[in-house]
Amino acid sequence: MALVNEHFLKLTESYLFADIAKKVKAYQVSHPRQQVISLGIGDVTQPLCPAVIEAMHKAVEEMGSQATFHGYGPERGYDFLREAIVKNDYLPRGIHLDLSEVFVGDGAKSDIGNIQELVRWDNSVGVTDPIYPVYIDSNVMIGRAGVCDKGRWSNVTYFPTTAENGFVPELPKQRVDVIYLCYPNNPTGTVLTKAQLRQWVNYALHNDALIFFDAAYEAFIQDDTIPHSIYEIRGARRCAIEFRSYSKTAGFTGVRCGYTVIPKELTAVTIDGRQRVSLNRLWERRQSTKFNGASYLAQRAASAIYTPEGRKQTRETVQYYIGNARVMRESLSEMGFKVYGGVNAPYLWVQTPGRTPSWRFFAEMLYGAGVVCTPGVGFGPSGEGYVRLTAFGSREDCREAMRRLQRWMQVAG
Repeated sequence: MALVNEHFLKLTESYLFADIAKKVKAYQVSHPRQQVISLGIGDVTQPLCPAVIEAMHKAVEEMGSQATFHGYGPERGYDFLREAIVKNDYLPRGIHLDLSEVFVGDGAKSDIGNIQELVRWDNSVGVTDPIYPVYIDSNVMIGRAGVCDKGRWSNVTYFPTTAENGFVPELPKQRVDVIYLCYPNNPTGTVLTKAQLRQWVNYALHNDALIFFDAAYEAFIQDDTIPHSIYEIRGARRCAIEFRSYSKTAGFTGVRCGYTVIPKELTAVTIDGRQRVSLNRLWERRQSTKFNGASYLAQRAASAIYTPEGRKQTRETVQYYIGNARVMRESLSEMGFKVYGGVNAPYLWVQTPGRTPSWRFFAEMLYGAGVVCTPGVGFGPSGEGYVRLTAFGSREDCREAMRRLQRWMQVAG
């Protein structure tokens, strides 16, 4: 008799964004003439830049010739891309990486969800709250999260990240083995200074803990004093794994490519305390068993981002989205909303009027203005009373959404 992994049964019936899609579809059925503007799910709308398109066309031609055809690639990724990553993303910030420390994958979400396989199921986990749902759900699936009671998992330590503490999470008072950090933050759009991030690195080193650092939105940082990588902090190579993505910076949500950095000196201890094991080596073993690598086409496309033309073109796309965030932030503030984020990140974290429950406000906004947001409570208990808006739409849609919201707020009084 095959027995099901009952930890999966602890998950909510569907993923947060699937729930949103169902509710939006129901609205569209009852309002077929209303054009819905989605500021909820963080998919991009701007096309791939010309340098990337040119590289993909060339790669397709290569795949059509026996002399230049590529089959299975190296599990860590092709050297041409990893060399570009080290040279362009890290060396300019004084960070020296070996190629063997860079693993190319099919996007940050997969690696973030799978990385927890490297540590025992009974490790304690800590997360900022609110937080990207994949961090929690992947730990639920393996049985690490415990049981859920009123939106909180019994074996998870939450670090509230709210307006009351300036969206700067406090260090845990008890020991936590694995810590998830995402900066610039999804969903709040806020950032940590070097001094604030250094506190987390020091905590991890002192407690022999691991930090899983999601830097998927580092390209949106506008403030030169804000760290783009956790490895800008001394000692982070001994305690942190970093995840990067091309999805939002270069429009790769439909292409799928990203990478993970695992320094060679990063280790975890066996349960008897007698042996420290390289997580770089374990991840290579895991990937070679369960993953055949990102496609040659995707990796050639990603490498084009690092050409002079590609860098210029992707920066223009990033600034386009930051411009959207500015339009939305200014408009919402004029309407009287309390708005956070949207400066160094493509996300705006908006407090609902009177701290209206976020799913209720989601429905009111959808039916009142035809605009979709993401309920904050979907990101964790501390997200109640907020909604997330994304800046990934077209400029025209962003402006139209703001006009609709203004009219709706005036009518609603």
